[in-house]
Amino acid sequence: MKKMLILAVTVGLIAVLSLGSVAQAQDLIPVRLQLQWVTQSQFAGYYAAVDQGFYEAEGLDVTILEGAVDIVPQQVVASGGAEFGIAWVPKVLESREAGADLVNIAQVFQRSGTLQVSFKETGIESVEDFRGMNIGTWGFGNEHELFAAMRAAGIDPANAEDVTIIQQPFDMSLLFNGEVDAAQAMTYNEYAQVLEAVDDQGNFLYTADDLNVINYNDVGTAMLQDHIFSSEAYLAGETNGVSNEDIAVRFIKASLMGWIYARDNFEEAVQIVLDNGPTLGTGHMTWQLNEINKLIWPSPMGVGMLDEALWAQTVAVSLEGAVITAEPSEGAFRTDLAAAAIELLTADGVDVTGEGYEPIEVEITPRGE
Repeated sequence: MKKMLILAVTVGLIAVLSLGSVAQAQDLIPVRLQLQWVTQSQFAGYYAAVDQGFYEAEGLDVTILEGAVDIVPQQVVASGGAEFGIAWVPKVLESREAGADLVNIAQVFQRSGTLQVSFKETGIESVEDFRGMNIGTWGFGNEHELFAAMRAAGIDPANAEDVTIIQQPFDMSLLFNGEVDAAQAMTYNEYAQVLEAVDDQGNFLYTADDLNVINYNDVGTAMLQDHIFSSEAYLAGETNGVSNEDIAVRFIKASLMGWIYARDNFEEAVQIVLDNGPTLGTGHMTWQLNEINKLIWPSPMGVGMLDEALWAQTVAVSLEGAVITAEPSEGAFRTDLAAAAIELLTADGVDVTGEGYEPIEVEITPRGE
């Protein structure tokens, strides 16, 4: 019965959108997207969708709102400050349990990008080796994969006799000065910062051979990260006489087109990000987009579709780490909107899986310049 209902909704949405996606409407519908961080290649697909007119083609006038340390996308969307947001799944689950009616409508990242990075001289080769060490994390909800991995290895992150947890800034300075033995890093950001570090003469200080890297996808505590979410209240309403579910499908479709563009037009996508004023340089933005693409492609079920096995793993880690206290309530995610968007893209002959995707080789540049 549930599958029949989803199919009926999907078919209905496609029927409506087959007319709307041509964007014949005179007035574009205003839509706001709240990012979880500042402008960078982590969000290249959304900037590309604006730049290439994908949103406008769907009848949408999209404003991208930058994030910051003190901006919580869940709060912004729940309060009506934006129609859509980008965040990691466990953070949204936590907000939903606290009463926000947030719902995952498109799972863009298919893999986790979280690492723990150490210098080989520390001898840290596995999570078990964290015992007795100084281990860095940003906190702010980014620690869950790390803490779950430690608990699975018999290390209590709350017990100073087991391990010392140090809150690190969003850079690798504490790793460089020896204040932490292993620092939290993202494949697309802080890990590259280590490789981009140079001395006063501009010579690189480190190579990948100097580092030990623990990837939480390999450990088994990886959690789903960047996804598009909205609120149940918004999705149940309408804007300018148009169903907000209809708008959501248009928004997802155009956003996925942006990510497909970033996959197939790599250099152009990097330039679009640069044109929007990131704080880091061309080299770093190039590295970042290549790593971001690896987290998205290939998408065997279609870009934006949720892998329910990884959802279940994310929920299990969230429960084990007390991010949430109970299974998410019904409606925490829905796949019909992304399915409708993918159906439309497939009908247009667009490659939505990236089965043949291959990352490029990116040259490390001094300081990411």
